[in-house]
Amino acid sequence: MSYQLQQVNWFKNRERLKSLREKVFVCEYHIPKHIEFDQLDRVSQHIVLLNDQNIIIASARLSQDGLMSRVAVLPEYRTEDIYRNLFSYLVSVAKEQGVIEMSFNCILQEKAKFLKAGFYAKGQVFMEAGIARQRLCCPIESFTTSEFSLVH
Repeated sequence: MSYQLQQVNWFKNRERLKSLREKVFVCEYHIPKHIEFDQLDRVSQHIVLLNDQNIIIASARLSQDGLMSRVAVLPEYRTEDIYRNLFSYLVSVAKEQGVIEMSFNCILQEKAKFLKAGFYAKGQVFMEAGIARQRLCCPIESFTTSEFSLVH
C-alpha cells in the first residue's frame, strides 16, 4: 500500500480533518469536542497522510512556534513507520518555516522517556481534557522521531 504526505489548508480540508480527529480523539479517547477543535486550527500548518484511495489516515498540526499537536492516526495504521514518516515530514515543514525548536504537550506518564531522548521541560504542569501535561522542547536539529506515537 502506498501513502502520500501533504501539507493542507485547514479551511479547504476542515471537514476531512475534523472527521479523522473526531474518530480518534473524541470517540476513541473521549476528548470533548470543544477542547479538540480550537483557535490554533485556523493558524497552524496541517499535515495529512493519505492512503491510495485518497483517504486521510493520519494528520498532525504544527504551530508557527514549533508546537506539534493533534497527531491523529486511525487505529489500523498505527505503526512505527507511519509515525516516523508523519513526524519526519512535520519536522521538514518546521525547518522550512524557520522553526529552531520543536515542542509538544506531553502527558506526564511519558515525560521520562522524552527527557532521556534529549527533550527538556518548559513551564508548569497543566491540565488539558482532564490529563496532566507539560510542554517538552527539543532543538530541531536534535529532534528524533523514535519515541513518538499519539500526541494530542
